[in-house]
Amino acid sequence: MFHTLAVPVIAAPMAGGASTPELVAAVSDAGGFGFLAAGYATVEQLAEKITQTSQLTSKPFGVNLFVPGTRSTADISSYVDRVKACAAKIGAVPGDPRWDDDNYAAKLELVLALRVPVVSFTFGLPDVDDVQRLKATGATIVVTVTTPSEARQAQQIGADVLCVQGADAGGHRGTFTDDGISPGGGELYGTLAALALVRSTVDLPVIATGGLTSGADVAAVLAAGAVAAQLGTAFLGCPEAGTAAAQREALAEGARRTALTRAFSGRPARGLVNRFLIEHSPHAPAAYPNVHHLTRPVRATGELEVMSLWAGTTYPLATAEPAADIVRRLHNEVTEVVNTLAERFKRG
Repeated sequence: MFHTLAVPVIAAPMAGGASTPELVAAVSDAGGFGFLAAGYATVEQLAEKITQTSQLTSKPFGVNLFVPGTRSTADISSYVDRVKACAAKIGAVPGDPRWDDDNYAAKLELVLALRVPVVSFTFGLPDVDDVQRLKATGATIVVTVTTPSEARQAQQIGADVLCVQGADAGGHRGTFTDDGISPGGGELYGTLAALALVRSTVDLPVIATGGLTSGADVAAVLAAGAVAAQLGTAFLGCPEAGTAAAQREALAEGARRTALTRAFSGRPARGLVNRFLIEHSPHAPAAYPNVHHLTRPVRATGELEVMSLWAGTTYPLATAEPAADIVRRLHNEVTEVVNTLAERFKRG
């Protein structure tokens, strides 16, 4: 499917509201491919998003599911106290630091019933039986990986395509397990390095993602063997995206650095540095989604210094154009890069 895109650009699934039906439809209609994010949505909300997207575009689109991990046994009581103290200062009440599976089984049944053409998985591997059930409906299976080892595991369970995530990516790292020690939860590779290592490990089509913003970035990963480039942060400023107003302003200013942190969710994710990230990152336990539920009401206040401002390292290069304009611009930039290189080597 991704080999035949008119524009080899994919709008990444961004959980929490950024990936709206309008954004997905606009990217798909412009010749790219869009993903809806099932993460954190209820089953009913996801069904409505799929229905709305289908009404907005006749083009295919995908849905991304979070694979549930094991329950954390970490004692997070001291972190709960820290978040309570922070919340009290802004008049917020923290949430219940519970574990759940994000209604994974019900969401899987939904995408099966609605015959979603592309289903992607993040944070782990779907069961082999579920992969076969999805394939029986004609679905293409995409698995997010960050290392060659994860790529091998994904190939073994029957993945059709791998989404190779580099360390520059905004939002959550797609690692299968979190070591609880290193900032990224495990080995960190830049996008091109991860792409090269995975391609040398498995024989599957690969999508590249992480810090890709311009047509030159897209051209680079295509030249390195990717079938398409997946961009998330590049679309956060679009009018169609569900990005919070405070985050839009911070992204547009472009003045903050980014960092990996467990402070907001208990799982490594990259975002703009603010007060909450600085103060709580050294103490945050590897306990996802318990920490996510704990901090969610605090983040929902809309106060910039306590929000999870997910963004990739190259976010200052992103623009606030309509999604279709971004897709068209990327296509033109890729074409220009390819023609320039062809002319250069022709002269040589």
